[in-house]
Amino acid sequence: MMEEVKEGTSTLSVHGHNIKLTEVVKDGDTLTFLIVSQKLSGTGEYHVYRSYNDFDWLQHHLFSQEDVPGIQGVIFPPLPAKAQVNASAKVIKQLGLLALGEWLPYCKALETFLQQIATHSILSKNKAVEIFLISSDPPGRQRVRKNIFNRLSQAVEEMRKEGHKDVDEFFQTERDHNLLLTSYAKTAAERFLDVVQTEQKIAVACGHFSAALHLCVEHGEDPDKQAFTKACVKLSEVFDSMKKNMTKVAENDMNTLGLGLDLESRYQEAKKEMLFRRTCKLVELETARKNAEKAKPVKKAAMEEVKKATETEFNHICEVAKQEIAQLQSVRVKMLQQALVLWCEKQLVTAKESADQFSQHLQSLRGMA
Repeated sequence: MMEEVKEGTSTLSVHGHNIKLTEVVKDGDTLTFLIVSQKLSGTGEYHVYRSYNDFDWLQHHLFSQEDVPGIQGVIFPPLPAKAQVNASAKVIKQLGLLALGEWLPYCKALETFLQQIATHSILSKNKAVEIFLISSDPPGRQRVRKNIFNRLSQAVEEMRKEGHKDVDEFFQTERDHNLLLTSYAKTAAERFLDVVQTEQKIAVACGHFSAALHLCVEHGEDPDKQAFTKACVKLSEVFDSMKKNMTKVAENDMNTLGLGLDLESRYQEAKKEMLFRRTCKLVELETARKNAEKAKPVKKAAMEEVKKATETEFNHICEVAKQEIAQLQSVRVKMLQQALVLWCEKQLVTAKESADQFSQHLQSLRGMA
């Protein structure tokens, strides 16, 4: 069982950018992921198996760092929803594109989650990250204690704070833009999911038609029957090629642009949560200032101390938040650009392969005519 994690500084002993999820092991309804990390010191790798509950354990420790100055200004890398072997419609709706494609998109999303944490200037210092990546033992069950995201769960009573006017024009603009981008990113990911599912349905239909054409095969010496049978077999091959082509197109969509749009959507949600935490702290600061102004002489000093501490904490959050926003804006453009470029490259290769195959089929059909 893993040791109890103590907060503090630590230096990772692995290359954060090279963390890979290389295998998924299914045991009944349980999924276990093989994580491979390259050691910083010379050659060698760490190989550890982790379940989704272990990822949840890691995220919990990252969320619990309330003593780290400015931690509420961090845009936490978003952890995908839990995947299930026999996923319900609700789970598929939560996962979207990550629920398709034999676990490859989902593994890529978890892989990106770990890479983003391991390369983060603040989050990578948490001892839990090092333990998660290199310890041969799985994490134990940790007591759930109050943290910044427990407070976030009180959204019903704090919903009014979302519309609270900001004192900083920079953050007010970011909140306004994020409100739109969150909606647009989610819609784009959902529409692209519809495209991929349609491509998969077309592939299945082509496969069914290819199989049905074999039912038309007739045996005998009749030249007309032989010609008809030959034509059905050839058409079956054509539709089988169409099935393989459309399957490949759908896979390319999922593993390139699909992953990019999904990550963009989840990161906009993570940014929204950060901005909301900062707004809550802003309301808390304004309340502390009012209390200090109205405090009676006997409580004046104490209220001033509370105000000063809240101001210091709020300033730390704003400083970290601005750095996080700048970093996310540069990274998200790069990530989407890479996804688009890879998507085009993959589809061009697939289109060329399919064109060659269909050209061969066309020549065969002309020969039959």
